[in-house]
Amino acid sequence: MKFFFPDSQDLVSPTYDFLHDEYLATRVRQRDDVYAHEVVVPPPYDGILVSKAIVDPSVARGAGKYTAPQRARLYRLGIRKFFRLPPAMSSIGDCGAFNYIDEEYPPYSVDEVLDFYEGCQFDAGVSIDHVIFGYLPEAGEADVDAAWVKRRHISLDLGEKFLAELRKRDSPLQPVGAAQGWSPASYADSVVRLQEMGYRRIALGGMVPLKTPEILDCLREIAPKLLDGTELHLLGINRVDSMERFAECGVTSFDSTSVFRQAFMDDRNNYHTANESYTAIRVPQVDGNPALKRRILSGMVSQSGAIAAERACLSILRAYDNAGAGIDEVLQALAVYEELVLGKDSKKKSYIPHYRRTLESLPWKDCPCALCREHGVEIVIFRGTERNKRRGFHNLSVLEARMRQLVY
Repeated sequence: MKFFFPDSQDLVSPTYDFLHDEYLATRVRQRDDVYAHEVVVPPPYDGILVSKAIVDPSVARGAGKYTAPQRARLYRLGIRKFFRLPPAMSSIGDCGAFNYIDEEYPPYSVDEVLDFYEGCQFDAGVSIDHVIFGYLPEAGEADVDAAWVKRRHISLDLGEKFLAELRKRDSPLQPVGAAQGWSPASYADSVVRLQEMGYRRIALGGMVPLKTPEILDCLREIAPKLLDGTELHLLGINRVDSMERFAECGVTSFDSTSVFRQAFMDDRNNYHTANESYTAIRVPQVDGNPALKRRILSGMVSQSGAIAAERACLSILRAYDNAGAGIDEVLQALAVYEELVLGKDSKKKSYIPHYRRTLESLPWKDCPCALCREHGVEIVIFRGTERNKRRGFHNLSVLEARMRQLVY
């Protein structure tokens, strides 16, 4: 089972100064910053997935995460040199269908998408699809919204045109057909039709909202219809506990950002281990937390007092990491700063009990990953992109280790 990490230009600076929260004055992000596969050993994924909607500005919502110089550099260097990929690591391009779900029709032509894939020198590329946001397991075409039916047929029609144009160009790109559906039967029919067109690698899209049993129902319907050599890819799905069952149904690869994003998006489960997850310790920067800034501007909180409390938290956490402070001292300092940040909500929304569990367990002390060994307690401090993304990279390393333990 291969894991692909969807790119959103997530890098960290290896020279970042955690004590002063500063970058080197000479830092150049693209030249000096590093990707997860450059700092985590072994690399925490088998390849990367890059969406056209992320790279190129378009009508798609949330699109255009790349600056114009980054985009030009990607096209000039190609994906392998741009990302500094190891030889064994591969790449997949897709359209980023979630970014244009509100459009009546995908905003890209087949030629535009192929130009993107070939221009960036991807190893594989997914045909243009249109996401169906709905699941009715027993419904046929006559029983569902006409827009669902239309979107499935749009995906199949564009898949056929994509493959025809790829052959016309005699491109070395591996074609990946995109299958959409709203039920096990509709997904299976899409897979059958894509195989008839000539696809031998098929990506199942639109399954992110589905529960694991629903995904398995679809896969079990699809599996008997797979031709020899056909491989399935799950778009946006990471259900590691079910990967063995997915593999039995023909799934050979998947992509997901979930464990990475949990590092800084989840309310509680921020730092992962093989069997547990822990809450990261929030020490927001005084000048970077909107709620605290509002309380300072309103006169409810003293700016100098907030800065002193922030520094006290960081200092005592580092002392605790080196056995120079007790856990109750740490929690007391954290509680003081938390009350300044949360105000009247501090008792109702307090993280202190969760922090106690994290601090008692000291999970970073037992972690073999290079990031935890190098940064110690900094890895569990919820504070700014450099710490948060490193914690995300750590989570990816935990996922990679779990995947290696699975038997298919």
